Amino acid sequence: MLVREILDQAKSQFKEREISEVDAEILLAHLLDTDRMQLHAKEIDLDGAQLLQLEESFNDLVTARLSGTPTQYLLGYAPFRYLLFDVGLGVLIPRPETELLVDAALIEIKRVHSESARAVSVVDLGAGTGAIAISVAFEADRHKLPVTVVAVEREMAACEWLRKNIQKHDVEVRVIESSVETALIDVKCDLVIANPPYIPADTPLPVTVINFEPHSALIGGVTGIEVPTEFIAAARRILKSGGLLLIEHFETQGSLIAQLLSNGFNEIESHIDLTNRPRWTSARKL
Repeated sequence: MLVREILDQAKSQFKEREISEVDAEILLAHLLDTDRMQLHAKEIDLDGAQLLQLEESFNDLVTARLSGTPTQYLLGYAPFRYLLFDVGLGVLIPRPETELLVDAALIEIKRVHSESARAVSVVDLGAGTGAIAISVAFEADRHKLPVTVVAVEREMAACEWLRKNIQKHDVEVRVIESSVETALIDVKCDLVIANPPYIPADTPLPVTVINFEPHSALIGGVTGIEVPTEFIAAARRILKSGGLLLIEHFETQGSLIAQLLSNGFNEIESHIDLTNRPRWTSARKL
């Protein structure tokens, strides 16, 4: 069996189960230590023993994916902006939609620094893998924008992934293992970025999500707004007057989030994600 045949067989299985066929390419490219486009660009020359080993390893990954295991967990990493973040059981997989919050954060960091010529203080609430906090620290450094970044995360398992990713990318990010309600008492900062659990408890979710990713990072309470309410209260306490909050939320929660922010914030603005859905809101502390 040729590499092409192994791939086509997996794609057929994925198609039957309504799993993206691209996942098969990603998994095979991972085993071959190449990128998925190279699978189509050239013939991959393997001897009989190598091909047999590849087929066995690939079949194991395909079986796991068919059982619902997320592709990112099988790879051990997930892309987010310019970096790859180690992921696995116990931590939420970073989503592309969240990348836009980093863009907004960098704009605010540049603005504050241009006005004050000092390091800009940033707090990431519910940091998980550290995708937001680490990306902000990494990209601010690339743009020569001085920042101090603190990542707050309450779950022990997620904190392990967070610290691993900080070490992997060699950035200055301080970790606070705490709930948002008790974190950073008497501390003030310029910018809070929050990606709280916000999914309503009765929302149907794909098996790859509900059976594998931590519910504590997904479910925001019965209505989904209970946990975001706690995050907003923490941001209201932590932010300096004039500081900016960027908070991700469920696509139907925009008006509720704006209502919560009407107490203590102004310049409240809703923003759409990559699929044109209202996904996050910005607001400035009074």
